[in-house]
This record gives sequence, C-alpha cells and structure tokens, in this order.
Amino acid sequence: MTQSVILVCGVDEAGRGPLAGPVSAAAVILDVSNPIPGLNDSKKLSEKQRDLLAPLIKQRALAWAIAYASVEEIDQLNILQASLLAMKRAVLALNIQPELVLVDGLYCPDTGINSQAIVQGDSKVAAISAASILAKTARDALMLQLHEQYPVYGFDSHKGYPTAAHVLALREHGVSVVHRRSFKPVRLLIAENCLFKVE
Repeated sequence: MTQSVILVCGVDEAGRGPLAGPVSAAAVILDVSNPIPGLNDSKKLSEKQRDLLAPLIKQRALAWAIAYASVEEIDQLNILQASLLAMKRAVLALNIQPELVLVDGLYCPDTGINSQAIVQGDSKVAAISAASILAKTARDALMLQLHEQYPVYGFDSHKGYPTAAHVLALREHGVSVVHRRSFKPVRLLIAENCLFKVE
C-alpha cells in the first residue's frame, strides 16, 4: 500500500525593505518526483541564476501563484500586514489547494489552511526557496516597468531599495505616487514638501 504524499506549499515574499513599489509574494507546490536543482534563498542567487530558475519552477511545479499588496495597502496596513496579505492572496490563487503551508519567517498568513512559519525557511525548504525566487523575479520585473514610467529614480538599478542614489533622486525630484509614504525617509521628505506631481 502506497502512502499518499501531503501537498506542501512554500510561501515567501519580496520587497519589504524598498521605499517604492508593491510587495510581492509567491506560493509554490513542488512536484517531488520532478526536483529542480539549484534552488536556494533568492538573496543567495545571482540575478542570472534567478532568471534561469524562475521558468523552470513554473514549468515543473504542480502549482504556483504570484500576488501583490499595493503601495496604498502597505501605507494603510503597515508592511508586515501587507506582506501577509500578499502571501494570503498567492496561496488562495493556487489552482491546487495545499494541505500544509510553509512560510518563510516568523508569521503565517491567515489562509484557513494548516500553516507553519520557518525562520530562514528560504534556505531550508525547497518549496519556500522556489517561492522566494518567483516573488523576487516578479517584483524585479515590475520595478523595471515602473522605471519606464519614472526613470528619474533609477528603479532599474536599485529596485526601490533605499540606496544613496535613490535617496538623492528623491531629494532632487520629490516623492512619486509609487513611493511608500509610511516609510520614514519618504515621510520626512513629504514633511519638507518634496512632492512630485505626476502629470
């Protein structure tokens, strides 16, 4: 008698630290009979490695989904709650319902499914590694799109993170509609009336 395999979903987010753009999350159910070599925490992989692995994950996984929480939701809820919302959306968007949800970090989204948070899970659990790669590559692609709309900020290079160049661009050009107003560096600039009016 063969034992049935529990459907495990890995979940991770990308983009909690940036000053601009949404936070992304991905949920992945891997096929244990079709492993993907090279999976790891997306932060430990090069951009080239992530870009090679992302389509493999989409091709070989039993199910995957990517979701977001917007800049407005980040400012309304706070970044932790917005990240959990994006994770919840990703899990619920899967076309197969998992029996267990494994989440990177300390907190689990409220999906109504048995869930477990794993610290550094993106380095320990293949499905979470896969989710971290999809979340990161999807958000990077979105930030490249935002760069086309707002080229003065250099989103193509820093993806919205608070680099020296990004902060300088904010001071020079003001705060755009895609910046997170609840984040301190942006909030302080708004207090100085450095608002960027989008035509």
